[in-house]
Amino acid sequence: MDENEIDEEEHEFSRNYFLAKESGKSSKKSAHKLSDIDLLDEQDLRAEVSNIEQKHQKEITALINSYKSLYNEWVFELRYGFGLLLYGFGSKKTLIEDFASTALTEYSVIVVNGYLQSINLKQVAVAMAEALWDQQKSASRSLLKDQQPFNSRSMDDLIAFLDGNNAAEDGCSVCLVIHNIDGPGLRDSDSQHLLARIAACSHVRVVASIDHVNAPLLWDKKMVHVQFNWCWHHVPTFAPYKIEGVFHPLILAHGGTSQSVKTASIVLQSLTPNAQSVFKVLVEHQLAHLDEEGMPIDVLFTSCRERFLVSSQVTLNSHLTEFKDHELVKVKRHSEGQDCLHIPLSKDALEKLVQEINQ
Repeated sequence: MDENEIDEEEHEFSRNYFLAKESGKSSKKSAHKLSDIDLLDEQDLRAEVSNIEQKHQKEITALINSYKSLYNEWVFELRYGFGLLLYGFGSKKTLIEDFASTALTEYSVIVVNGYLQSINLKQVAVAMAEALWDQQKSASRSLLKDQQPFNSRSMDDLIAFLDGNNAAEDGCSVCLVIHNIDGPGLRDSDSQHLLARIAACSHVRVVASIDHVNAPLLWDKKMVHVQFNWCWHHVPTFAPYKIEGVFHPLILAHGGTSQSVKTASIVLQSLTPNAQSVFKVLVEHQLAHLDEEGMPIDVLFTSCRERFLVSSQVTLNSHLTEFKDHELVKVKRHSEGQDCLHIPLSKDALEKLVQEINQ
């Protein structure tokens, strides 16, 4: 077979292939659209998912318990300035919390839930500084000078305090536990660099977990080996991401009133009872004044003070910061120029949320 015959045969094959594809096409087009799919309400779907029987529960429990033999090693690494980074398939929340509660009794432990959508790292640094100050007061035999309130300090001042020169002398340290340091509320560059600066402080130790396959791309060489000084531990647990998954929408469901109430209720459960009571005052006011643009902050302060929920504007502001960080409330400018607080939920959702709070 010469070269011309080969070319002609290949041409004929290609021609027949495309003719066959054309003839195989249907002249009718489907009129269905993705928007026509009847999706379940997310709360209903989550209820069904929760009823699925988890397999290999005994094996998972035994696997997690087997990691307890590593606790002494992990504490040793923390004492010598390493940061613990736990990775592997499955939720590591239960494992880390058990480690913190049983093996880190010599530290003041501050927990950050990186799986939340937004996190105020300034408040985290303030909490760490206050915990360290309490340790130093207890450890010091001489009276320490009164400190300026940490809430009013800048982030640079807080980091300078956490990086005090007397770490080796007083032996005081604060352990920062971060669930999902690669979570949506922390994965931006500014947050990671700020966490790295905190981790490098002489009074600070860090225990964190990652779950995203590209999490190491968050850090440069200096952050990994100098500031965080990670000591990597592969600890797959194969445990379901029950708590972490609550804050992420399910693909096969649409959001609804019940899901909004459930999410808000879960967030409120993580706050103090006093903060919950303040939020309830805001909910009740919004239900009673649906036509208004929101509740003025000074009106909220007066109402809460009358109920002995807050004693100062500073206390109320700390609660409002938590509400705003968790996106429970929005600040709107009133037509008269006054800042007002508004909960971004429908009337039905607010009524259900009140019932949830009262239970």
